[in-house]
Amino acid sequence: MRAAPPRRASHSRTEDRGGVGTEREVEQGGWLRGAPPPGWVRVLPVALLAGVCAATLASPEPLDIGFLLGAIPPLAVLSYGPAATAVLGGLVVAVLVVPAFRLDDPGNADLLTVGFVAALSVGVSFVRSHRDAQLVTERAVAEAAQRAVVPPLPARVGPVGCAGLYRAAQRGTLVGGDFFDVRRGPHGVRAVMGDVQGHGLAAVATVASLLGAFREAVLDEPDPESVAARLDRRLVVDSAEVPHAELFATAVLLDFAADARSVRIVVCGHPAPVLLREGRAVELEVTAGMPLGLGLGDAGSPAGLTVPLLGGDRLFLASDGVTEARGAGGVFYPLTERLTGFMDLEPAVLVERVWRDLLGHCGTAVDDVTMLVLSPA
Repeated sequence: MRAAPPRRASHSRTEDRGGVGTEREVEQGGWLRGAPPPGWVRVLPVALLAGVCAATLASPEPLDIGFLLGAIPPLAVLSYGPAATAVLGGLVVAVLVVPAFRLDDPGNADLLTVGFVAALSVGVSFVRSHRDAQLVTERAVAEAAQRAVVPPLPARVGPVGCAGLYRAAQRGTLVGGDFFDVRRGPHGVRAVMGDVQGHGLAAVATVASLLGAFREAVLDEPDPESVAARLDRRLVVDSAEVPHAELFATAVLLDFAADARSVRIVVCGHPAPVLLREGRAVELEVTAGMPLGLGLGDAGSPAGLTVPLLGGDRLFLASDGVTEARGAGGVFYPLTERLTGFMDLEPAVLVERVWRDLLGHCGTAVDDVTMLVLSPA
């Protein structure tokens, strides 16, 4: 068992995911929350118009179903632009006045009502289309900015294979309070995973600051302990500039030897890596230091651990969104136990399998979920 950290950045987060659906639904939140409408929504106005026409033509007696046509223009607003909405509104008016459909010979009041609803729907569709175009632009800019903070993980960095998974708890965002990165520098390949105080977009600025400090430290610092001190100083300085900020973060840093036959691990209040070796999953016993931002210089540098690596070994890192996820009855997700059953999977498949298994255990993810698998050559 690893030593318990003095403080854990385990943050309470508001559950803002709607139940468990497909992975795409979990990420986008469904069509009522900004995703494109499903096909049946687009087909519904046309199908309703065709159904009313077919029913009236097939019936030997006049049918009093003209009121259904009044719903077509508002339905068209959900998925069509102003031009298509105007066409459907015109067709509705035409069907009402064409004698062949025998829709109880509507009077002027009925036609004026339907015509007004159709015109109003065209205006609403115009506003919606322009709003959606603006939202698409803003979302593209936001995604580009977030991906600049946490870019896609390469499949290999030097002699180390990489596979990761990141699921932000806040709906509609790509980046939350977790972070990871793998970089190659003059001192070898180094990796970091961490979790900052706070969550969602409010934590992105701190994540960006820490990742920037890590990428600079990879080029300058001789060992992971020095990298940890650099990150700690960054948070201390940032916190001093904001009254009552109290910024802190947990992190685990890994420093691979040039031949990737050993790795030095430094833990700052974060869950320790799990070593996957010969069918077993064992959490490494690394003495946990203070979380970053609390002044490592005053408390002393965290004690690192050097672990020899064999061919076929893999290191599995996870945020507390995995290790502290609770299922029915408050039972924690049994990470090491489940990893033992997934040992034969490729790293990229492994993180996806753990993600699906985690959702099956706890129903929904209420914290940022981050996983990283490092496979030394």
